[in-house]
Parts: sequence; structure tokens; C-alpha cells
Amino acid sequence: MLYRSRALHLALVAGLTMMFPAAAFAAAESGLDEAEAVMLVAKPQLQHPLYGRAILIAKPLAGGVHLGFIVNKPTRVTLGDAFPGHELSKKVTGPAYLGGPVEVTMLFALVQRQDSPGLGSMQLTDDLFVTFAGETVDKIIETEADHARFLFGSVIWRPGELQEEVRRGAWYVMEPESAILLRQNVAGLWEELVRRLEQKASML
Repeated sequence: MLYRSRALHLALVAGLTMMFPAAAFAAAESGLDEAEAVMLVAKPQLQHPLYGRAILIAKPLAGGVHLGFIVNKPTRVTLGDAFPGHELSKKVTGPAYLGGPVEVTMLFALVQRQDSPGLGSMQLTDDLFVTFAGETVDKIIETEADHARFLFGSVIWRPGELQEEVRRGAWYVMEPESAILLRQNVAGLWEELVRRLEQKASML
């Protein structure tokens, strides 16, 4: 399988982390943790063709950059469609997801496990990793597809951008829940989370 532009994507992220100073003050004001991943749920007033009604996981990187993935936007494409020459990909019956607008030809895998799946992986939470190395993605396709999500593309926020979006009221911020982030049937998931969050807010 060909996973083009992985090195370019990583270089972009690394470059952003070096270009900007730390955004600790902005993070504190927005309620975002400087080190921990968060789950973002679009508020109903966020009207956007991609981010409207979206659920994401976002991980802070050095220098205030955030890397994230939309998890509830399935495409009409399966891995078998995307990689017709790879027999094991044809066994993954669920759709591939649109993870974001950055490097949309690049395949990522979110996988639930207690330890790193291998080369080119980043830990997002205690039991959730994202990987972008082709050989590791292949291994997940072969052995762990039932508790993984495959996404094309990602989201990158420059320093201070996500904090500003939260302050403007674009996102609910939650602790990540792997069961939600990897739920197979995402129909109605956004509505379910919004109801939960609005009920919680009404009790404060």
C-alpha cells in the first residue's frame, strides 16, 4: 500500500511547533489542557460544511499547535475501494472517514489498545493511539480493524486558533471517550452528545 506525504505532513507539524511560541495563557483561558487530548463536539450554532455537527479528538503538540481528527464523517469509500490491490483492505467492510482537510490523501488509523501499535504512532489517551506509518496501518488493518477507525486527512490548528474557537463558542470540550470516538454507528451520535452536554450545562 502507498501512503504518500507522511513525511511531509510530519514536517509540517514539526515546523509549526517551532515557528510559534508556547500558547499557555490562551490555553488556560479557554479551559483546554496544555498536555491532554480533548474531545470536541460542534455546538449547534457552528454552521460549517465540514465542522458543523462534527465530533473530533484534538491533541496538543509542542508550541501550542493542535492536531486533530474528525471521527463522525463517513465517506462512501471503503479501504478496498481506495486500495484495490490490497486484499486485506477489502475485508474492512466499514467506510473510511474524512478526518480533516489537511493531507486528505494520507491514511491514518485510530486504534484502541493499551500500548503503541508500532512505528509512526502517537498516543492520544490512555487507550487510544493514532498511527500514520504505512506498515503499522497495514498491521492494524490485518489484525485490529474491529476496534480501529481509518481516516483520510487531519485537522491542524495553529497556536491559539483552537483556544479562540472555544472562546467564541464553537465547541463543547469533553474528556475523550474511546467508545464514542470509535463507535461504528455514528448516526445520531452528534445529537446524543449535544443533548447530554446541554443537560449537564442546565444543571450547573
